[in-house]
Amino acid sequence: MRKLIVLCVLLALVVPSGSMMVGAQDGGPFDGMSAEDLFPNAIDDAERESAMAALLAADLPDARDRFEGETLTIGVLASGTRGVISGAPYFWREAFQAVTGAELEIIEIPFEQMLTTLTIDFSTNQNTYDAIINASWFYGDYISNDWIIPIDDYIGAEGYPVWEPEKVAAPLQQLLKWGDNWYGVVNDGDAQMLYYRRDILEDPEWQAAYEEEVGEPMPVPPRTWQQVLKVSRFFNGKDWNGDGDADDGISLHLKVGGQGHFHYMALSSPFAITPAEGDDPRAVTKYDNIYWFDPDDMTPVINSPGHVAALEFLKELAATGSQSQFGWELGEAWDNFLNDNAVLTFSWGDVGSLAQDPNQSVIQGKLGGAPIPCSEVWYDRELGEFVEDAENPNCVGNLVGASWHGVISSRSNVPELAYYFLAMQANPSILFWNVVYGWTGVDPSSLPHLFPPAGEATVEDYVAAGYNADDVESYITAYGQNLFDPPTTLTYLRIPGTPEYWNILDIRLAEAMIDVLSPQDALDAVAEEWEEITDDIGRDYLLDIYRESIGYSPE
Repeated sequence: MRKLIVLCVLLALVVPSGSMMVGAQDGGPFDGMSAEDLFPNAIDDAERESAMAALLAADLPDARDRFEGETLTIGVLASGTRGVISGAPYFWREAFQAVTGAELEIIEIPFEQMLTTLTIDFSTNQNTYDAIINASWFYGDYISNDWIIPIDDYIGAEGYPVWEPEKVAAPLQQLLKWGDNWYGVVNDGDAQMLYYRRDILEDPEWQAAYEEEVGEPMPVPPRTWQQVLKVSRFFNGKDWNGDGDADDGISLHLKVGGQGHFHYMALSSPFAITPAEGDDPRAVTKYDNIYWFDPDDMTPVINSPGHVAALEFLKELAATGSQSQFGWELGEAWDNFLNDNAVLTFSWGDVGSLAQDPNQSVIQGKLGGAPIPCSEVWYDRELGEFVEDAENPNCVGNLVGASWHGVISSRSNVPELAYYFLAMQANPSILFWNVVYGWTGVDPSSLPHLFPPAGEATVEDYVAAGYNADDVESYITAYGQNLFDPPTTLTYLRIPGTPEYWNILDIRLAEAMIDVLSPQDALDAVAEEWEEITDDIGRDYLLDIYRESIGYSPE
């Protein structure tokens, strides 16, 4: 990473903006190509030249003798040439084509159609895609049908870009593997955390006003959901930003299809999950570290009292924000927070990086970050009762989201070329570039992105990329804590039918939020419909995959 920063500085000192020619001295793959040739999608010279520095630091092996004239087809999330997840493949396409001599064809697939499209393609032997930048919850379908290949033999092999699987954050490694084999190449790393307006919550005048009104000191930052609710309720409706209008406590997105169900998962986990007793709190038992189904018979537990209490709580929390939240998608909730209208939000790492972009944010220098909150109240399924402990709240981490990353089709005729592209995107210098430029949607995933003691990055690495020092210290520190500190983490659902299960949850959650159904009725409906899906796919078949995916062995 030091090499990348030094290269950026040197480029700024000695190269006229946008004019750099590379490879001319050695006849290499970039011979005679300018930064404009290699990065036509860059929006300005600074972005283009920093990408050039990252490309040079990657030291990609010249692979034209092996791949000249071949075509690689990848499937990506439909977000456009500068959209989340799809943007990075477009951005690096010319560089990939230059270093391999191959053509890169990018096919965009809408989010809600992605697994259906891929399932039909594989099942009917259309075999359109050589590689897929895929969501982690597709693995149940992929592995059970042998649609993707393990990549163990490629890792570390000569002639491919270098990346560092061992430096992927340990909790995220499990999403790239199945059993003992690696199937995925790291890219995005999703986990949800809490964001707050540091300038507002640390203001002594607001702290005094809070204590007078609430009767206790303001927690900065809030560490439990119950504290989040108190802080959000206090600020909601007040003109805390001085613009003459009432402002929001929290910013949420609650529209069906807007990925709000992931936020419910992150919030509800400490209400519904208990860690295991003994030396390993992450051990999966019939009652501990269970969120989705009873691992003995696939009965849904999504309507357990803990889940219901969390949904009731979410309704209370939503009442401390704008009424418009019920029609917002993800980007609209982010925009509301980034544009000085809400004190709190909780979401993925994108918020931390987007807050540094003056084209999307007015709060650079004012951002605070904290791990996803714990809960002072939770339901113990084994005891059959709620537990309350404000002094020792229940803390559960999460990896909710897609953690988008590349896999290689078992039907591909160019698997080596596919691995080259995916490894190029995972190369430390290129991946760090994708992480710090928030428009890519690529969140921190690896030790070079995180601060000690969890990682290897420094505040200066991010400041060199345009970040405010105080913002990034708070944001990245919290992101690392979010991944490593909780005693246990929400188990990831990776079984066939996962998107269908989650779509039902998304619909019913939205109905509860707008009072079409009560929280209990909504989650009872989810459980009933999940039972139908399970029976349709095959209960015994799914049970085996579910147990394997969460690491459960029946006694």
